[in-house]
Amino acid sequence: MSRAKQITPPVAGHGEGPVWCPADGRLRWVDMLAGDLLAYDPATGLVTRRHVAPVLAALRPRAGGGLVAAVERGFALLTDDAVQPLPELWSDPTVRMNDGGCDPLGRFWCGSMAYDAAPGRAAVYRLDPDGAVHTVLTGVTVSNGLAWNRAGDTAYYVDSATGRIDAFAYDPATGELGDRWPVVSVPARRGVPDGLCVDTEGGIWVALWDGGAVHRYAPDGALTAVVELPVARPTACTFGGPGYADLYVTTSREGLPPGDRAPAGALFRVRPGVAGFPGYEFAG
Repeated sequence: MSRAKQITPPVAGHGEGPVWCPADGRLRWVDMLAGDLLAYDPATGLVTRRHVAPVLAALRPRAGGGLVAAVERGFALLTDDAVQPLPELWSDPTVRMNDGGCDPLGRFWCGSMAYDAAPGRAAVYRLDPDGAVHTVLTGVTVSNGLAWNRAGDTAYYVDSATGRIDAFAYDPATGELGDRWPVVSVPARRGVPDGLCVDTEGGIWVALWDGGAVHRYAPDGALTAVVELPVARPTACTFGGPGYADLYVTTSREGLPPGDRAPAGALFRVRPGVAGFPGYEFAG
C-alpha cells in the first residue's frame, strides 16, 4: 500500500482523462464539465488552462502534432490556436461523451453516458484516422476506462454501472474486438471502477470513484497494489514522467459543498515501483 502526493491545488471541478504528452513533457487532462484543457509542467509545477468547448471529455496526442478530443456530442481536432469540431454524432442534449483512448492502430475510441446515468443509453464510438466514425458498442450505461496492454492484443474496459473491469481480445492486424470476459468485479464497498491504465507487466490500474484509492490488478484479477488518496473521488490514472515511472491520478470535486477545503480536484502523483509505457497516439 502506498499514498499519492498532491502536486497541484484543486484546479478542476471534475478532473478526468489524464495523458502524458512526450513531445513537451507535460501531463494533460480535462476539467470535463468546464470544457477546459489543463496541462501540468513537472519542471516548474505550473498548471495552464485553455477553454476548448462546453464539455471536454477526453483527449490524446496526434502523431502529426496537436490533439484529438472528445467533446460533448462528438470529436474535435486541436492545435495550439484552433479547435476544429467534427460533425456531431447525435443531437440528444441529455447524452455526452465521457472517456476514451487510442488503440495500437492509431484510432481514437470514446464512450458516452447520459447525464443522469440512465441505464443502456450510451455507446462507444471509434474515430478512424480518415475521419470515419463507427459505433463499436451499444447498450452501455457509463462508459469509462479504456486501455490496451503493451502487447496490443487485449483491451481493458469499464462500464462503471457493471462494477467490473472487462477484457476484450483485440486483433492488432485488423483492429477488431473479439471475445469479452470479466477480469475484476469490484465490491461496492471499495468504490466504483472509473478510468484505468496498464503497466509494462500487464497490471491494470483503476481509479475507484467513492473509494478514495487506485487499485492494481493482475491480468488474472488478483489485487496486487493499493494507492490511497485523501479524497473520495479519484477519476482516472496514467503513467508519465521519466521512464514512465510516475502514476498520475486525477480527481473530482463533484458532490462537495461550495467552500469545502478538501484537496479534491487536485492532481496527485505516486511512484509505484512498476513503469508504464508510451500511450498510443491518434494517427489522423
